[in-house]
Amino acid sequence: MSPTTMTILISSLATGTIITASSHHWLMAWVGLEMNTLAIIPMISKQHHPRATEAATKYFLTQAAASATILFSSTTNAWQTGTWDITNMTSPTANMLLTMALAMKLGLAPMHFWLPEVLQGSTIKTALIISTWQKLAPMALIFMMSNALPTTALLTMAMISTLLGGWAGLNQTQTRKIMAYSSIAHLGWMAAITTIMPNILALNLVLYLLMTTSMFCTLILFNSKNIKDMATSPTTSPTTTTLAMLTLLSLGGLPPLTGFMPKWLIIEELTTQNLTTTATILALSALLSLFFYLRLSYSSTITLAPNTTTTKHKWRFKPTINTTLLTMTLPTSLLMLPITPMIC
Repeated sequence: MSPTTMTILISSLATGTIITASSHHWLMAWVGLEMNTLAIIPMISKQHHPRATEAATKYFLTQAAASATILFSSTTNAWQTGTWDITNMTSPTANMLLTMALAMKLGLAPMHFWLPEVLQGSTIKTALIISTWQKLAPMALIFMMSNALPTTALLTMAMISTLLGGWAGLNQTQTRKIMAYSSIAHLGWMAAITTIMPNILALNLVLYLLMTTSMFCTLILFNSKNIKDMATSPTTSPTTTTLAMLTLLSLGGLPPLTGFMPKWLIIEELTTQNLTTTATILALSALLSLFFYLRLSYSSTITLAPNTTTTKHKWRFKPTINTTLLTMTLPTSLLMLPITPMIC
């Protein structure tokens, strides 16, 4: 793909997200979502491989259906209330339809089936964009409508997402599918707190974006497509591998790393609201996710012993890794160091 084409697509992605996040009219929000969808599809299918074409088709059909549902729900609300304002959603039917549509956009269970397959059929860089930037526009709509969305539906989807994200990730060996189920589990945590405390939702989203970006940059650096590829990474860059291990443990919510902070705050707030059953299910599902994070971090650090390669000090040779990605990954990974006690 030519640099000009890539520049146009990335600019369209940025413009679509900004339009959606800054709009107050449902039609403009829909236009921004459509720009996002149409810009990412050529990036998914640029490999000219049947797997990439299949992923692009699945992504297009899912996102088109979700966008049509959003337009239908907003039209239903406008028919009943006479306004297209995003913050004035008072129709229960429209709110439920909109919740389902945004869940499909994000990949929340039980509308999650497209996300692992699309990420597996995309390149790692495209998977990074789908897992991070493409979440911003739907999350902006959820944040603006947090007072109107049905709490019971969101809590139900949150429990299903966290359980399924942890359970399905146990059986995966492909790093992109592991990151897909990780995304589903994290989105479940965000959905659980949406209508109760939107500020924690924003904090969780920011930390999720930082940790996921850091992890994907590490996968790009080492070109790790499965767990076996992760085992050869320490001989190339032991420092980056150690930081990747910290990032993985932080994604799993292991205290006192940064990823533990939003989980702690969400469980505390749910307990305060007498939602102890939901808090217990979320906490137990975090153990499932932590298991495959530990397995991935163990596979990436098991070869840190100096006698695992016949070449001495392999990492001291001229590096073949993209230095730009390295400078992106290391500072972001350093943000994953323990800062949780600072908020006490």
